[in-house]
Amino acid sequence: MRETNEDASAYAGRRATAESIERGGGGLSVSDLLARVVPAAVPAHSATAADGAPDTDPSPDVDVLAAVIAAAAGRHLPEGHLAPDADFFDAGGSSVNAVELVAELEEELGIEVDLDEVFADARPSSLARRWAGIPGIRAVAPTVSTAGHSTAGTTTALPVPSPRTPPLPVPRPAEPVHAPHTTARREDLDQILADLALADRLPFIAAPEPLPPRRILLTGATGFLGSHMLLDLLRHSDAHVYCLVRAADEEAARTRLGEALRSYRLPWSTEVRRRITVLPGDIRHPHLGLSEERWNELAHELDGIVGVAAAVDFLRGYQSLRASNVLGTLALAELAAAGRPKPLHHISSIAVFNEVGITSMGEDDPLAHADRLIAGYDQTKWAAEVALRRARDHGLIVTALRPGGIGGHTRTGAYNPQDLSSGLVSAFGRFRTVPAFRYLNVAPVDWVSRVAVGVICEPDAWGFDYNLTGVPNTLDDVVQDMALGGMHVRVKDWDDWRTDALARLEAEPIPELTFLSRVLQSPSALKLCEATLKGPAATGERTAHLVEALGLPPATRYDARAQLKTFERLAGDGLARLPHKDDQPYLWFTETTEGQVGPVAAAADTPCSMALTLSIASMHQLVTERRIDVRGQLTCPAVHPGPLTVERGDVWIRPDEGIPEHHGLTHQLLRYRLLLRDPDGGSWWLEGRKHARARRDLWRQTRALTVEIGREGEPALLAGELVVPADSYVRDQIDGIQVDPRLTGREQRAAKLTWLAWFGLQMGRGLLGPFTRAAADLLDLRRTPHPTEHNR
Repeated sequence: MRETNEDASAYAGRRATAESIERGGGGLSVSDLLARVVPAAVPAHSATAADGAPDTDPSPDVDVLAAVIAAAAGRHLPEGHLAPDADFFDAGGSSVNAVELVAELEEELGIEVDLDEVFADARPSSLARRWAGIPGIRAVAPTVSTAGHSTAGTTTALPVPSPRTPPLPVPRPAEPVHAPHTTARREDLDQILADLALADRLPFIAAPEPLPPRRILLTGATGFLGSHMLLDLLRHSDAHVYCLVRAADEEAARTRLGEALRSYRLPWSTEVRRRITVLPGDIRHPHLGLSEERWNELAHELDGIVGVAAAVDFLRGYQSLRASNVLGTLALAELAAAGRPKPLHHISSIAVFNEVGITSMGEDDPLAHADRLIAGYDQTKWAAEVALRRARDHGLIVTALRPGGIGGHTRTGAYNPQDLSSGLVSAFGRFRTVPAFRYLNVAPVDWVSRVAVGVICEPDAWGFDYNLTGVPNTLDDVVQDMALGGMHVRVKDWDDWRTDALARLEAEPIPELTFLSRVLQSPSALKLCEATLKGPAATGERTAHLVEALGLPPATRYDARAQLKTFERLAGDGLARLPHKDDQPYLWFTETTEGQVGPVAAAADTPCSMALTLSIASMHQLVTERRIDVRGQLTCPAVHPGPLTVERGDVWIRPDEGIPEHHGLTHQLLRYRLLLRDPDGGSWWLEGRKHARARRDLWRQTRALTVEIGREGEPALLAGELVVPADSYVRDQIDGIQVDPRLTGREQRAAKLTWLAWFGLQMGRGLLGPFTRAAADLLDLRRTPHPTEHNR
């Protein structure tokens, strides 16, 4: 009995010390704190016990150690403090903060913790146990009450690894221990099994009414996909949407939601605000952080629940992500089962298939084996979906919507900067290399959002699984798309590509791609990347049939054109690099013109000619600017006895969208603007135009160029006309097209055909414009004289 009282007294003392440290150290220095963490080691030749063993305390004080780590972690968080059992990342810590914390623990406290251990489980109590090598770490299964509160439940004892020798002399257990990663895996699997059992505690319910929802709870509305789904719900249904937003109060929640929508170029208008109710809460908390009264109101008023919120981090482990991704999902299931029955639409992920070597990813195919999922994100998405499958056995209508990579918006270019797909695409364009992969299962956010909302609003679609992955991109697709964009890439083995990418990111750090660098260095994240890049194409027959039945836009490949706006935004934000006119041209050809010029308003009687090379850096340049780069020479004795060099030149195709000049009788086909330098260093300018008119000399219109020439900063001195000789036009500008030799023969032929088709279409539209306008004027029978005209 005395021993029991002593143990309780010692525990109370340790707890008081831990609380003192958590509040700010209580005036204790670092050395004082460490002195209370573990007892001083007894030297090897010191006094021994009767049995000959060193007389040492067999275990460090883990409670105090956890408080020490929590106090250090709090200095890197927005709130300035962290409880020992709270997750560092859930409290607002970033990966950068984690790096800083690990450095501080080692440099100031002498506590060596691997960064991967922090990402795996960022609770100070867990880090303390792992560092100290204490056996018996337990996977705790919280119990879910009917009100949604989590409490401690049963535990399963697991052995703990012996970490590398720390700087402080901590006694190690005598029994053999497993490797750290093995024990951590066993802990994760036991925790997953415990979490799955929580779904069995949900009540049995009846089916909900199969009616389009009028009141919907949406989580994750401040995220990339969730914000687009919010707007699509408002546009394509009559529903009022309750948005659960992590914030201290309603005003802060509303502000945060508005800022998120605007950041993704979505409207935050009076109409939007009228049709939503913002609820400050948190999916990681019991009852979603809502009051009992609000919880009960929602249980009886809602017609549907849409769970989009999730912690998307490929570095963190299962223990660090489970509160958001698993327990939060189960809390939504509990709300769906409370009060009147409601369908639950869960945004899952094809990460549930992320097992290396899996052969198919169909909507009804078996999911991956849980013990073969390495990344914590994959494990949590798997656990959440499997738990909801158990909830279906209780009558809950659950729809699983599985996106793959979510690409940028095809019209606005809005993208998720922390999405792995965005990071990889940025690296492809910047480094001009791609790893050998099988498929990229990526679809644009506007398509994913629209289809997901279509499912939510159609009762006949509820209760099934859908793969919202679009049409997968093959390696050939990506290489060809980038080539057409003027970004010729080399294909490398995955390991070689990763090594090269890391070396480049280290040599030239790009803050926006720091997260990608960490992913490429994380063992668990690398397994996720390997499974993603080497996995099969995701298929979605059920999704395709539903899209057709609802009349929604069918899935198309997320190709170069669909990515155009997003790639421009990536480049503007420093994540990607667009082709530059100083790069190796993508395609080029020569153009020779001959004619005569003379003083303005006088006869043109002086010979003048140009030998030019016209080129484009990419098809992107044509689509966005309709501009061609120009180099070459001008030979004109009226300007200078020697040839002038084109220092900078541009040709615009159908400038101003071909808007007509001279009262609608003349349309611009091409406009030339050249900056010239003569042999004496003088600067000149040349402005040239090709026009289309409603006449029969179409062939000459495409070749004749009216020009004006003058000194830089001065008005025109010379004017005249230069014409491309008929015998050189086809030879130079069709047969003579050259393409970047780094492309394969097939790619070169495709580039030529693409250019000719695009340029021919532009010229055809330009030449047709004057005839169409003339015909419209002749056939405009509505044109009747006004009274004022009749009386003139």
